[in-house]
Amino acid sequence: MTDFSPLIDGVYLIAVIFFILGLRAMASPETARRGIVSAGVAMLLAVLVTFLIGGLTNFGLIAIGIIVGGGIGWYWARVVKMTAMPQMVAIFNGMGGGAAAAIAAVTLLVSVSDPTNASLSVAGAVIGSISIAGSVIAFLKLQGWIVQRAVVFRGQQVLNIAILVVALAFGVLTVVQATTTWLLPFFILMLVYGVALTVRIGGADMPVVISLFNAMTGIAVALDGFALVNSSLGDAGYAMVIAGILVGAAGSLLTLKMARAMNRSVGNVIFGGFGATEEVGGVIQGSLKPISAEDAASLMAYANQVIIAPGYGMAVAQAQRKVKELTDALEAKGVNVKFAIHPVAGRMPGHMNVLLAEAGVSYDKLYDLDEVNGQFATTDVVLVIGANDVVNPAARRQGSPLYGMPILDVDKAKNVIVIKRGQGRGFAGVENELFYKENCRMLYGDANEAVGKLVSAVGTA
Repeated sequence: MTDFSPLIDGVYLIAVIFFILGLRAMASPETARRGIVSAGVAMLLAVLVTFLIGGLTNFGLIAIGIIVGGGIGWYWARVVKMTAMPQMVAIFNGMGGGAAAAIAAVTLLVSVSDPTNASLSVAGAVIGSISIAGSVIAFLKLQGWIVQRAVVFRGQQVLNIAILVVALAFGVLTVVQATTTWLLPFFILMLVYGVALTVRIGGADMPVVISLFNAMTGIAVALDGFALVNSSLGDAGYAMVIAGILVGAAGSLLTLKMARAMNRSVGNVIFGGFGATEEVGGVIQGSLKPISAEDAASLMAYANQVIIAPGYGMAVAQAQRKVKELTDALEAKGVNVKFAIHPVAGRMPGHMNVLLAEAGVSYDKLYDLDEVNGQFATTDVVLVIGANDVVNPAARRQGSPLYGMPILDVDKAKNVIVIKRGQGRGFAGVENELFYKENCRMLYGDANEAVGKLVSAVGTA
């Protein structure tokens, strides 16, 4: 039989190099597309060369799985709306965690008598099961099919810990007794724990949760890879280890960065139940002051600089193309237009960047929080489109649930115009003090329609 090991190892090495280069390219919006394509091609090569591993069987079932899974993924990615991209990322990431858990289950069924492999597989099953169950709940919350706020009740933490402890006990028994007797209750309880863990996390924390589950999926895959290294499929195991470590490391760093952007620990995000109840008490001075589209357009058309701060409301209304039209109309009037992007604006990391890039907004107009905050004080008009918690000055006030969270300092601008569908609060359930300030005016309505009116009015201003 021909030994293809040198070829397989060589292709895996090339794939790993392309994974790393692709990940590096994703650091910039200008090169992200190239990075995604590079990593995708590398993964395709790694999958194809895996068929050359000796002893591999069931080629028909494998082909069916690739065709069905690849077909569904391709179709969904083609038809999904940009506003639903967070949901798609969440559920696709969950599929990765589920695959890792399934591989761990098969490995345990085949080699449960090997303590090393069994331990690695149980660890991969724990993380993968939590990832798929939690990702499904995240998808349902983002899709609006279940309540989006954090669901908490008395004794919930104790119950969750009890579920986790019992599940881990079944996993330990599987390894110690070298038996598959406890596998079914082990997996059931781990899935239940993943659900219980995620339902107490509110919609405002979904960007961090998506990043965390992405990291967990990578770690689960790496653990499965270590187990496969000791089996007859060792070559495939090496590829899984490297790919899993890359995903786990990148996801972990992104999770920490997102949590830091909200000035909260990852533990507080996961176990804090933030957003379960709305802030009560406290009286905000001032009143909400509406403005017409014509008056708002006049303010912007005669400004030297306008900064646009987008949020999830822009995504829901699919207003990014109208925003690009507004940018072009203002620049035609000689106005300098910039965009202020908060790290957790939207439902996933980079959500606003992706939407604006899709509409053709130049990357050099996008400024992150640290770059733009010092510019608001000298800005004539700030246009807030569907953002709430990330522009709430309550974050500077002790006693507020948002206290300490870095925000866009839009309230320091000379004029602030907020496009909002109604007078509701943000995901955090905290009244926005910005809306009541003297320099703030409210332009009510669907963001797409409201920005469209501004485009028309700017043209005649």
